[in-house]
Amino acid sequence: MKLIAGLGNPGTRYSRTRHNIGFFVIDALCARHGLKLKPGKGDWYEAEYELGGEKIVLIKPVTYMNNSGIAVKECMERYEVPKEDVLAIVDDFQIPLGTIRIRGRGSDGGHNGLASIAYELETDEYARLRLGIGREGVIRKDEYVDYVLGEFTEDEFGLIGKMMETYADCAESFAVNGLTSTMNSFNKSHLDEDKDRRDTKEL
Repeated sequence: MKLIAGLGNPGTRYSRTRHNIGFFVIDALCARHGLKLKPGKGDWYEAEYELGGEKIVLIKPVTYMNNSGIAVKECMERYEVPKEDVLAIVDDFQIPLGTIRIRGRGSDGGHNGLASIAYELETDEYARLRLGIGREGVIRKDEYVDYVLGEFTEDEFGLIGKMMETYADCAESFAVNGLTSTMNSFNKSHLDEDKDRRDTKEL
């Protein structure tokens, strides 16, 4: 079984914020497969399905971002999922919107959700799918909290809409094809790729 955890903050106050892009991907996967999230046996909502011979459980922790690791660990224990079969989906303000970076280990990079998971699992060796939410120009340290907790603009929502199927494809590729294949296929700027295709078509 594979565990895909989309991280975010619960409640309408945060529902459109950049920090909740992990929740958006879980919603997209549920919509793709006609699933409905239900309360889990802990501080998360979950849905389960099978794809390519793999059982997949999707979760949204409702612990708030800083304590995401509690729900992830408890769900892992409940379903007996080893850490190598766990994928955490998070926002990353340090990379541009439309860029995907998936890795099998690494530092939390200042992301409190990833830090919480590493703390609870006592290791940083678990897969994380970082989805870029960055803008042009450097986001200063003193403004990044307001930025990630701010709502996407309408233009950004349009770009997110274009990317959502790719985000969902990437998460499912991890579950079915494994980490290495998924890294090779998805680690890039997908919006730049789409622009290049349009430019080539116009020539």
